[in-house]
This record gives sequence, C-alpha cells and structure tokens, in this order.
Amino acid sequence: MNSTDLYAALMHEFKNHLGLLGMTIDSIPVNGDAEHDRLVDEARLLCQRVIDRLQQALLFYKAQQQAIVPTVEAYSPLDVVQSLADTAASLARSRLQVEVQTGADVPALWFFDRTLVEMALLNALHNSLGYAKSRIRLSLAKVDDGLEISVLDDSDGYPEHVLQAFAEHQPYRATGTGLGLQFAQIVAETHENRGRRGRVLLSNDGGALFRLRLP
Repeated sequence: MNSTDLYAALMHEFKNHLGLLGMTIDSIPVNGDAEHDRLVDEARLLCQRVIDRLQQALLFYKAQQQAIVPTVEAYSPLDVVQSLADTAASLARSRLQVEVQTGADVPALWFFDRTLVEMALLNALHNSLGYAKSRIRLSLAKVDDGLEISVLDDSDGYPEHVLQAFAEHQPYRATGTGLGLQFAQIVAETHENRGRRGRVLLSNDGGALFRLRLP
C-alpha cells in the first residue's frame, strides 16, 4: 500500500470511529440543565462536522486521482430538502426552528447526484447550526431554468473576507480553510447540462445565505 492509499484508509477509519462516537453522543439524553444540554449539542455538532470534513477530504483525494463523475438520476428536490431539514432539526433539537419553503414552479423531479448534493448542503447546514440565532430556512426555487437550493439563517452573516475569498476562488484562513465551500463548488461544477454548469453563490440577506444552483 502506497502512502496516498494509506492516508485514504486512515481517513475512512477515522470517519467510522467518529460515526460511533456520534452515536454515543446522540444517546445522551436532554436533562433540562441548559449548560449540560448546550455542551452536548456542541459536541454532537462538532463530531458531525469532522465526519463531513473527512468525507470531503476523501472526495478531494479521489478528484486528484481521477475526474469526479456524478451519478445523475431523477430525484424529488422536496424530498431531499425535507430530509435535510429533518437532519438539521435533529441536530438542533429544540434550540432552532428549521423551516422548508418551496416555490410553486419547482418541478416534482430533477436530475442530479443526490449523495454529492446532500454532502454539499450538509456543510452549509452545519455552518448555520453553529451560528444561527433562532432560525434556519431551506428553500427550493426555479431560477434561470435551473434548480436553486438555498440555506438561509439569522446569524450575523458571512464575514466579508469569506465572501471576498470565495468570489476570488481563493481559500480563506480564519477558523477554517474554506474546505467545505470549495467542496460545494466542486460538487456544483460536476453537474452539467447543455453546456451549463452548476454553481454556488454566497451572500448576506438578514443572515448567511448559501445557494446551490443545479442546471
């Protein structure tokens, strides 16, 4: 086994161990003590974030070896968003309100790689779970003949250096490296239809607004 294969195997092992740790944390019941429950929730969220980062790192590793080809099939966008909302509500417990909003013209089915898209959106959700004050909203909309899935929270929004670095396609270094946003952009760009590729947009609109557009 060469060094790169060893690193990949180690990341898989770490991810599996963290999955077991997450299950253990999930089994800790809420006891009504605000400080206790806050610390448990923070531990659960941190554990899930690290798992997501390892999954993203594995995908980056794969991308260096060969081009990522999405497995595109027909899925219900509403089912995907509702599933993500349920996950967010479970992680937030009762600390945050998680809403789903869908436009009237959103089709019942859309073609995309569900696994990759969910991984990209989970990164945005975990960011919102860490910074939202009281509410997270997941939305579906038809935009320019594409499907837009957005995550909006009521946090203080993305810092200006994050927005600027992302616009310039540069990683940022503050509390993180921007790996999750780079990952989301890769996922978006792997989706192509009639010469149009997916994209990620970041902005502030009463909070941090993450938008994933699929062609």
